[in-house]
Amino acid sequence: MNPTFDVIVIGAGPGGYIAAIRCAQLGLKTACIDAWSNEQGSPAPGGTCTNVGCIPSKALLQSSEHFESASQHLGEHGVEVKGVSLNLAKMLSRKNEVVSQNNQGILYLFKKNKVSFFHGTGAFEASTEGLYNVVVTPKGAIAQPQTLSARHVIVATGSKARELDLAPFDEERILSNDGALRMTEVPKKLTLIGSGVIGLEMGSVWRRLGAEVTVLEGLPEFLGAVDEQVAKEAFKLLTQQGLKIELGVKVQSVSQSAKGVKVVYTNAQGEDVSLVSSQLIVSIGRIPNTQGLGAERVGLALDERGAVVVDELCRTSLPQVWAVGDVVRGPMLAHKAEEEGVAVAERIAGQHGHVNFRTIPWVIYTSPEIAWVGQTEQQLKAASTPYRSGVFPFMANGRARALGDTRGFVKVLAHRDSDEVLGVHIIGPSASELIAEAVMAMEFKASSEDIARICHAHPSLSEATKEAALAVDKRALNF
Repeated sequence: MNPTFDVIVIGAGPGGYIAAIRCAQLGLKTACIDAWSNEQGSPAPGGTCTNVGCIPSKALLQSSEHFESASQHLGEHGVEVKGVSLNLAKMLSRKNEVVSQNNQGILYLFKKNKVSFFHGTGAFEASTEGLYNVVVTPKGAIAQPQTLSARHVIVATGSKARELDLAPFDEERILSNDGALRMTEVPKKLTLIGSGVIGLEMGSVWRRLGAEVTVLEGLPEFLGAVDEQVAKEAFKLLTQQGLKIELGVKVQSVSQSAKGVKVVYTNAQGEDVSLVSSQLIVSIGRIPNTQGLGAERVGLALDERGAVVVDELCRTSLPQVWAVGDVVRGPMLAHKAEEEGVAVAERIAGQHGHVNFRTIPWVIYTSPEIAWVGQTEQQLKAASTPYRSGVFPFMANGRARALGDTRGFVKVLAHRDSDEVLGVHIIGPSASELIAEAVMAMEFKASSEDIARICHAHPSLSEATKEAALAVDKRALNF
């Protein structure tokens, strides 16, 4: 007799482990299956985000920012440091420890909430009598596969890095985000293909540590999904820091030799350029991870990208089978996956889980950080939506001056007639933290006047948001 559960969750990334915990909190007997392992072969739940994405990249971003600050900027504060040197092995060790702490935290939460965890690969085996059978193939050759059964299954298998046809990953010279986080030496020259979130963050890490970094982007615009005013400011600041960013390029070939990785591309002016670097990071997006899921055994519908087809409630083509996170439509963001996981758990329990896709924030953890929620100015123009805009620069913010980082601004977009906030866009210090106020405001359909009337602590970076809201009505007080 197979062990039977109310819910089986396949995948323990942000969407999967949160869904499993919420199901258990709601009184559902829950199992979660995940195949990630650490270097010792022990379970490492948390998915791409915890193991080779959000968490380790932010650890390296923080460490590399400290290194650059000590090397170049502490003198401005009267802190004189001599002989700053890089211990990359220690930096990577700290990154690994941060990852391990998160892995262990998830395992603790499973135990605390009585979620049954199975370390292995989960795949559909069959469906019989209102139950779905899911086979768990354990990691390693000793343990035998085990079949679990459940009325409900939540697919949360995440995504994986998309390869460039010309340059398949070997994780030594041609790297995905995984390999980019594991380099044991700072490359003299580093090339990145793709100027999205991963490309800019990884490029920033290795540039700060001493690499000469060139970013090649096929699109003619920089950060096309970002508000145009913010994108222009970001391009200016990132190139001033030393990132070389080329737009509108077409990669012709990638080859390897004793000298390194050679990329031949045509630039925006139509000229052929040859670039040789120690390593090449390819960050051209991600694809849904459904290979080996066994979707065909139960008739689970996938789209042309391999994503699980779902409706607005995350229901798949099969009754009682759900899917969340990177493996379905929508932005591939950890926090979006978490919200979908909670919503699905509550729907299974008979509640009314909800995710508002219009108020999901986006963040790029460069320096300065970039964060936004809602519509961009170009989107409002394209839709002929009447709006007003308010902008406030951090150079006029007392807290930013004290920090020594006055780069960037806050921008608030509000409907011209109703004054409802339609979008907030930030480039500057702690943008990832400041955006939460904007998300809250939009979720409650606040007006720019509402934000402007709220008392903000002084001195704080958040005052820039208040001032931008005041600027919508052309009455900023400090600029």
